[in-house]
Amino acid sequence: MNIKVLRGNPTPEELAAALAVVRARAAAEAAAAPVPAPPTHAWTDRARNAPRRPLPSPGPAAWHRTYWPS
Repeated sequence: MNIKVLRGNPTPEELAAALAVVRARAAAEAAAAPVPAPPTHAWTDRARNAPRRPLPSPGPAAWHRTYWPS
């Protein structure tokens, strides 16, 4: 982090006080940041447990009909 004084001639104590305020606000903002949600995995996805279509009746192209979505 870089701080540049644009006007005036602050003393080292004034610079230290200003830096302390800036760092305290940054720390408070970082502490108040929301905790990220844990990652979701495909195995826990409820859409995988959705009811499926019934299997097609057996026939010469039954394997093809079971793979391709309609």
